[in-house]
Amino acid sequence: MTHEQALELIKQGEGLKVEFKQRFPSYEKFAKEMIAFANTCGGVILLGVDDDKSIFGIESEKSDIELIKETAEKYCVPPINYSVTLFEIKRKEVLLIDIPESKNKPHRIQDYLPTLNLNTAAVYIRVKDKSVLAGKEMIKLMQSQKEGVPLKKYSIGKNEKAVFDFLEKNEHITVKDLSNTANISLRRASRTLINLVRANLLMIHVNENGTEYFTLAS
Repeated sequence: MTHEQALELIKQGEGLKVEFKQRFPSYEKFAKEMIAFANTCGGVILLGVDDDKSIFGIESEKSDIELIKETAEKYCVPPINYSVTLFEIKRKEVLLIDIPESKNKPHRIQDYLPTLNLNTAAVYIRVKDKSVLAGKEMIKLMQSQKEGVPLKKYSIGKNEKAVFDFLEKNEHITVKDLSNTANISLRRASRTLINLVRANLLMIHVNENGTEYFTLAS
C-alpha cells in the first residue's frame, strides 16, 4: 500500500475493512480486531490513529511490531497471517497492519482448548465498522466452508419448503422462526438454514448486536 492510499483510508474513516487504534490496547482486544478481519473479508488496522482520525503516532516501532506478532501467533487460534508497513504521517509514525481474508476460518481468541467449542469460543466477524461476536450458525458455516465438503444429493424437503413459505410473507427468517414454524428442534432448524446457504439459496446476515438472520439469495 502506498503512502497516498494510507492517507485516503484515514480520510474515509473506520468501516468494514478499516479500524483505527490510537495505541496498542491489550493482546485480547487487538486479537479481536485481527480475528474479525480474518474471518470476514480482510482489512487493515491503523495503529497510531484515533477514532476521530487524529494522528497520534506510535511510541516504539520495534515494541509495537513485537506486540502485534505475539498477538497473531499466541492469542489467535489458528494464528493469523498479516503484514506490517510503517508510514510517516504529519511527522509521526503510523503502523498499518494488513490482514487478508483467511482460508483457515474460523479464528478465535486463544482459549487453550484442543478444538473449537461452539458454546464458548470467542469468534469475531466484522459488521460495518464494528467487530462483533459471531453466532453459532455463522461459525458452523465457516467450518463447513473450510472443510470443503460438498452437499451430496441435496434436495428440497418439508423443512426447506417451510423456509421458503415463511420468506414469502417475511423479509427474513431466524433459526428460532424455523424451529417454531416447522415444529423442529433448533439443531435441525440450524442445519437446514446452513445447508440452504451452502446451496446458495439463502444468505446469512449478522446485526451489529450479533443477531443472525437469513434472507433469500439475490
